[in-house]
Amino acid sequence: MKLVVLKPECETESVAQRLDDLLAECLKKKESEVFWIRRASELEQSMLLPGQLQGKSILFAVAIGSTGINLELYAMLQCIRRNPHGMEGSTAGLLIDGDSELDTKSVAREVVFSANMSGCLFIGQPLVEGTKSLQNFRITAANLHLDLPGAYLESARRMLQRLLAFQKPYKKNPRLLCLHASNYETSNTLSLWRMVRMHLENVCRIQEIALHNGKIYDCQGCPYQMCFHYGQRSECYYGGVIVEEVYPAVETCDALLLLCPNYNDALGANLTAFINRLTALFRKRQFYEKYLFSIIVSGYSGGDLVARQLISGLNMNKTFILPGNFALIETANDPGSILQVEQIAQKAARFAEHIWEVFRQEKECTVRR
Repeated sequence: MKLVVLKPECETESVAQRLDDLLAECLKKKESEVFWIRRASELEQSMLLPGQLQGKSILFAVAIGSTGINLELYAMLQCIRRNPHGMEGSTAGLLIDGDSELDTKSVAREVVFSANMSGCLFIGQPLVEGTKSLQNFRITAANLHLDLPGAYLESARRMLQRLLAFQKPYKKNPRLLCLHASNYETSNTLSLWRMVRMHLENVCRIQEIALHNGKIYDCQGCPYQMCFHYGQRSECYYGGVIVEEVYPAVETCDALLLLCPNYNDALGANLTAFINRLTALFRKRQFYEKYLFSIIVSGYSGGDLVARQLISGLNMNKTFILPGNFALIETANDPGSILQVEQIAQKAARFAEHIWEVFRQEKECTVRR
């Protein structure tokens, strides 16, 4: 069994037909190598069997109607969330087919977040989404000299090929780039990062860059050719610390770790600007071989909302690999209160060890405790 396809049944067969046809084309000559799961009850049984969904290649294939809701999918997500280790060591991609122009991305983000918390890795740019009109493939179709359905099919084929061929990048002494826009004197997020960092310093080459003090200009949507021209030189029209420090660091790092305090259920302005400005460098090269991690601290709640933003912005869009359990998410309000979170030192040590385990092939671990 080389591929597990999780395809929740859709209430309306006509809505699912386009996805069925797409899968039939993508999986030609692979029928004997595919294991299908179509109902939450089947998924529940599979997750109870050791190794059934661990260490596998998994394709989520979901048809959603005009409401953007597939009830069987949400039953599956409930099952996945009840099994926090059920997908450890597995690698996944997604096909989401919609019957409107909305919801395909938000449904995909929900699937990725849930499966990732169950230990599942997602390849860089794991999502192929088909809106009702397929107008989201207009540029791809022009580049590939295909019509819209042809571009949809070719995109799905390529994603599936990358999924089945995926091999984790291993590094003996990985370069970890940490970006933040916080104040060391008051930030709970930085305090938690310090606790994680002390366990990584003897196994990773760590570079830390602060994006604050008004140094960051957001992307202004330059014309494609201008963005491409600057990107080919690893530059951006707006220059500054993004070009001088961040671009070179991103190009040489093996993993990107973002420190994300959650103040308003969203990424901070400077980190959002970084992701937007990364587009120019992305014109030159993609990041399929680089991992994404994050430390997220909320004053009240909503850390999962920030995690979902990172998933869509950097994994689905900018092609960073999303390793299983990519984010350490905690809640702390007053300055320094992160230190009072129950077992926070152990959580920090475990997250550091997890980062190192993503990179290492050997069974023994040398993270300092």
